[in-house]
Amino acid sequence: MMVLHLQLVVKLRLKVGPKGQIVIPKILREKYGIRENDYVLVEVREGELAITRAPSVEESLEWIRLRRRRLRARQATLGELSEVDLEDEFDEGLRGCQSLHLPERPDA
Repeated sequence: MMVLHLQLVVKLRLKVGPKGQIVIPKILREKYGIRENDYVLVEVREGELAITRAPSVEESLEWIRLRRRRLRARQATLGELSEVDLEDEFDEGLRGCQSLHLPERPDA
């Protein structure tokens, strides 16, 4: 059985303001759960920019808990952490998971 994955591609032309700002249309903010004062991630992909909702602190902590359980990791001590670049570890973990899948917010 062959399974086809179709992906809808929508491109919008947005005007960049004097400070480099763009406005994400309301319909897209609602669909992806982006609210006022939220953060977004901007990722450079082969000559393109991809914008995604940044995970909340709670979502990030849950991701860490699940990853720790999956790896059966123990809690590190401060001395051990001084020898680790946490940003590199986090980036490596994200690459290993392909992406952090964020659920749509139920009240979005």
